[in-house]
Amino acid sequence: MIKFNIPPITGKEIDYIKTALNNQKTCGDGYFTKKCNELLAKKSECKNVLLTTSCTTALEMSAILSDIEPGDEVIMPSFTFSSTADAFVLRGAIAVFVDINPKTMNIDADLIENAITNKTKAICIMHYAGIACDMEPIIDLCKKYSLSLIEDAAQAVNAYYRGKMLGTFGDYGCYSFHETKNYSMGEGGAILINNDKMEMAEIIREKGTDRSQFLRGQIDKYTWVEKGGSYLPSDVLAAYLLPQLEAMDEINQDRLNSWNIYYKTLNPLAEHGYIELPFIPSGCQHNAHMFYIKTKDINERSSLIQHLRDDEIQAVYHYIPLHSAPAGLKYGRFVGDDNYTTKESERLLRLPMYYGLTSDTIQKVCSSIAKFYLR
Repeated sequence: MIKFNIPPITGKEIDYIKTALNNQKTCGDGYFTKKCNELLAKKSECKNVLLTTSCTTALEMSAILSDIEPGDEVIMPSFTFSSTADAFVLRGAIAVFVDINPKTMNIDADLIENAITNKTKAICIMHYAGIACDMEPIIDLCKKYSLSLIEDAAQAVNAYYRGKMLGTFGDYGCYSFHETKNYSMGEGGAILINNDKMEMAEIIREKGTDRSQFLRGQIDKYTWVEKGGSYLPSDVLAAYLLPQLEAMDEINQDRLNSWNIYYKTLNPLAEHGYIELPFIPSGCQHNAHMFYIKTKDINERSSLIQHLRDDEIQAVYHYIPLHSAPAGLKYGRFVGDDNYTTKESERLLRLPMYYGLTSDTIQKVCSSIAKFYLR
């Protein structure tokens, strides 16, 4: 069976985990957590980086830091994972969904302003497949209306827009290190703080206490000072992540090589109109988080999935648009017409993609797809 995903392993993970255990400090903010923070800060050129238990909790922290309150509205795409909305809905906000650009599957920047009301507090964008949203107009809107900008960059670690790393454009950038991501700690994430709220972020992350200042010797005791949560991952998990961050560029290049083989091999099918391939806008440096194709419609996609399964190849799709989900109907609304979100989501199919994927395996996947269309 050709699996859809295999979590990345560099070979150093076990040794690092053993060191973490020998250090006899396995809770959060140990040696390996700090090293991960430092590497991410250096790579992103954002000095304020904190590992979290997930991208979901990083988004929750961004909602608290953005002072999201009941009745506020947060604009976002409907084509995204539930966490994008959950973080704000948990604070009592209304999720305001906007249609996507069918070329990139990202929120259509030209449709956002029409969704802004006097209750709008923030815009949360999601960089789908590690391909940047159209950043300039979104940033301009946030400045014009004094809105917070949150980047759900779960899929965009080590991806760039015009030479600047995704996650560093907004007030807050949120990364994922789930096992399906380019760099993994099983479950985990990080928040990048691109404003002056680092101290408050530390407090929120430490159950609402000023413990981080205490550990640095800035105060002689710590106490509960604000609302917060338990958002620190175990140092053992950070020990699993660190060797991958140390090999970040090597892993990235390996994935890009696989992505390029997919694109070149499947391009003849695209040229003949059987499928559509991903589109990379000018100025975007993606991270090969995924390779997807688009079929004619949902029925063809279902048939192709079964065909691949018969050939022992796992291929998956996502997402069910949030605005049509039960919670989306309850906690949000869609502004404008759903011209592309549902239609395009029903056509998209993700192919196997992971660090160490071989050229031979990719050729098998592509051959199976070609057999489906040329039979």
